[in-house]
Amino acid sequence: MAGKFTGWKGDFRGFFLGLRTNNNKPYFEAHRRQYEDEVKSPLVALLADLEDEFGPPRRISRPNRDIRFSADKSPYKLNIYADCEKGGYIALDADGLVAAGGRYMVEDVQLKRLRAAVADNRSGTELVRIVDELRRKGYDVEGQELKRVPSPYPQDHPRGDLLKHKRLIYWKRWPAGPWIATAKARDRVAQAWRDGAGLEAWCRKHMDR
Repeated sequence: MAGKFTGWKGDFRGFFLGLRTNNNKPYFEAHRRQYEDEVKSPLVALLADLEDEFGPPRRISRPNRDIRFSADKSPYKLNIYADCEKGGYIALDADGLVAAGGRYMVEDVQLKRLRAAVADNRSGTELVRIVDELRRKGYDVEGQELKRVPSPYPQDHPRGDLLKHKRLIYWKRWPAGPWIATAKARDRVAQAWRDGAGLEAWCRKHMDR
């Protein structure tokens, strides 16, 4: 059972930097205990602390990469990540901590719903307000991958920038500092997911139905 989260107090940064240089099984096996104790265990504790508000984790990443169809045959991931049912996404690497949310892997039917909701005056205007508020709070909102507004929508559509999105995510990264070894790391993640609650609700209503 996970203990209460008190921060990443070990040398997680050294572990990931070492893995970046020596991405191989001998290095990982020699540092497996460090990975379990100083990287994964604090993440599990953080998720347990947040479960009452954001639900249980949907997944916690495994250290191994799926290299079957990848040109990069490095066997291990250079980060650890997880997501929660009613929260968002969290990732830790050598550089610091990321909290995010929204929809990253978007299926065709969800993309059609996203575009229809953006084009609709009521739901589209609501999304503009949500996105603007997140950006004012310092979050990046991304997903615009097309150069032109997709058919059948006009190129001069007032929300053409959002119609060019093929995914819809918000995120914030904090460089590693002394705070990451304290409960402030949990508080930052929790606040990010609270700030993103409006976007999560919009996506559930208009993309996931």
